[in-house]
Amino acid sequence: MNPRIPYLVLAAALSTAVLTGCTSDGDRPRRTAGHEPTAAATGAAVPRAMPFELYTHCGIDDVRIGSAWFEAERPLSDGSGNPPAGWDNPLHQGTMTVVSPSEAVFTDDEGHRVRFLARPGATEPKHLCE
Repeated sequence: MNPRIPYLVLAAALSTAVLTGCTSDGDRPRRTAGHEPTAAATGAAVPRAMPFELYTHCGIDDVRIGSAWFEAERPLSDGSGNPPAGWDNPLHQGTMTVVSPSEAVFTDDEGHRVRFLARPGATEPKHLCE
């Protein structure tokens, strides 16, 4: 995503966003449609912070928000392709805050914080979870 895209374009994308989850296709998990954020009933811009299920099954590396892909500023893993200790697996509940068209931050009630940066032109995850 171009960092110069106006906020309104991002807000429109987020209002119809489909977040990713994981399902099993035989022995090979794949990402599929998940939850959609909801727009304010008043017609105001989509809230910048939204409840979010972060896919953690293969570590914390990238995420799709709306139609844009973001990558963790510092990927997190236990070294064996799982999330670090203290993170739920395969999904971790928290809040995703869209700071700008090029930055989003995931936080949770346990104090975890992961900064994600846009991957311009990306159309799929960096790695498929095996």
